[in-house]
Amino acid sequence: MENFTAYNPTTLHFGRNVLTQLAETLRPFGTRVLLLYGGGSIKKSGLYDRVMNDLAARGFSVTEFSGIRSNPIIEDVDAAAALGRDHGVDVILAVGGGSVIDSAKIVSVAIPVQRAAWDFFDGQLKPDRAIPLVAVLTLAATGSEMNPFAVVSNHTRGIKGAFGCPLTFPKHSFLDPALTLTVPKDYTAFGIADLIAHCFEAWFGVGETTLTDRIVVAIVKEAMEYGPKLLDDLHNYEYREKIMFAATMALNGVTMYGRSSGDWGVHSAGHVLSLLHDVPHGASLTIVYPAWLRHFRDRLGDRIAQLGTALFDTPLTAAESIDRIESFFRSIGCPVRLSEQGVAGEAREAILRSMIHSRVNGGHMKMQAEDYEKIIDLYL
Repeated sequence: MENFTAYNPTTLHFGRNVLTQLAETLRPFGTRVLLLYGGGSIKKSGLYDRVMNDLAARGFSVTEFSGIRSNPIIEDVDAAAALGRDHGVDVILAVGGGSVIDSAKIVSVAIPVQRAAWDFFDGQLKPDRAIPLVAVLTLAATGSEMNPFAVVSNHTRGIKGAFGCPLTFPKHSFLDPALTLTVPKDYTAFGIADLIAHCFEAWFGVGETTLTDRIVVAIVKEAMEYGPKLLDDLHNYEYREKIMFAATMALNGVTMYGRSSGDWGVHSAGHVLSLLHDVPHGASLTIVYPAWLRHFRDRLGDRIAQLGTALFDTPLTAAESIDRIESFFRSIGCPVRLSEQGVAGEAREAILRSMIHSRVNGGHMKMQAEDYEKIIDLYL
């Protein structure tokens, strides 16, 4: 087991009707709110009116920034930060899924400085303060509600970058599973795949820790048991509750206790597909993961077999484990080949160039250009 430090300052409010505590939670931070949200689904669901009416009744002033994309871009982060700076906001309220919360994290550290937000990503700038961030989650997937990490695309630089520091943890996050009842089937499936992939990134990281391995397996098995049930009954609150909790636990730190790092090579490779072809994040992971496992099977065979045996409750070889994992992704409606997302084989060279430019790599399984080529050929 590796040495580790456990730290998570986010206060999580989980369950039915927890949003009634939102205004009183915001008030200690101030009354001038910057509200960030996405493409308007919160208006269709009625959540927007619910939040706005509650805040107005309690004396808050709200400045809005809408239109955060499912694969968020740095231009929107800069624009939202400028808006918050101009209005002297006290607190940021992010209402949406991981893309909105990720964007809000960078906005929170960008508002206090007169610099481009990308300066944090390329190491030119380190934040020393942040506007407090409160999140209301509407999509169970990324775990962004209880971790400090944010991923944003910079198309000018040709990079999808990641940033996180202790200042970018949300102060509070509100998770009412009822707010996810309107999420469509495909994005529900992508969220299930995303939380499983987060667990896999920990599993294939650095450090032997049997108790944490059992936690990883338990989270994945929860998703594999209740994910298909949810996809057959999208309005079932109990199933939404279980998947939402699993998604948070998959990336709030507990799967990393006793490890010095995760791998994250699959996420790194998947970001290229999202950057170039706007592939939904969860879909990019189900495309890349089986290919990555097959490519590294000779080096990770025992570890892959151990995972498959634990997940499927029967002795499996590494090859059998990979086939079972791929079949599960396919069974919940996720793509396992890039062609299933409408991207043809002619894209191969552009993907390879982008992987080289982005320096795609894992924390444990290191990759070079020849690895990229083999992995691409396995998922095309």
